[in-house]
Amino acid sequence: MTESGDSTEPGGLFDSDRIRSAVYDILVSIGENPEREGLLGTPNRVVEWYRDMFSGLRSDPEEILNVFFEENHTDPVAFTNISFNSICEHHLLPFYGYVHVAYVPKGKVIGASKISRLVDVLAKRPQIQERLTTQIVDIVYRCLDASASYVFMSAEHTCMTLRGVKKTNSKIITSAQRGVAQEVKQLIETIGLSKS
Repeated sequence: MTESGDSTEPGGLFDSDRIRSAVYDILVSIGENPEREGLLGTPNRVVEWYRDMFSGLRSDPEEILNVFFEENHTDPVAFTNISFNSICEHHLLPFYGYVHVAYVPKGKVIGASKISRLVDVLAKRPQIQERLTTQIVDIVYRCLDASASYVFMSAEHTCMTLRGVKKTNSKIITSAQRGVAQEVKQLIETIGLSKS
C-alpha cells in the first residue's frame, strides 16, 4: 500500500498527502502555527484516523455475509448492543451509539462476528443514521434471504451536542424492518426480551 493514492475500491482513492496538506492548511486558516511542537504530528495523526474512520469505503459490505451456514433454523436470531461510531456527512463530526440487528432465517445463518463487521463497514464512511439503519436491514434481508429483518439504532450526534443546539444526552432513534409483519413483530419481541 502506498502512502498516497491508496486504492479504496469501490469508492476511489485515499490520498494521504492531500489530507495531510488540507489539515495543515486548516491549522493555518484558524490562526495556528502547524510548525509548533504540539501540532507537528497532527496532520499525520488525522491521516491515520481518517484511514480507519473511512475504511468502510474500501470494503464491500455484502461480501461479509457471503459466508453463511446452511442450517434448518427458522426462529429469530438477534444481535444486541453492537457498539458503533460513524461520521456525520453534514458536519464531519462523529456520531456513536448501539444497534440491535435481528433476522428470521430461511435456512441460512451466519457466524456471530459477521453482523458486527457489517455494522462497522457501513458505519466507517460518511453517513447519516437513517441511511445506515436502512443499509443494514436491507443487506441482512437480501444477502441472507431472510423472511424478515429488523434493525433498531440509538445514537448520540456530536453535531447536536458540540455545536448548534448543544443538547447533551440527546439521542436519535431509528428503526427499519423488512419482511412478513408477524415475523418482524417476533424480532422486535426477541430484542426486547434479550434486553431484559
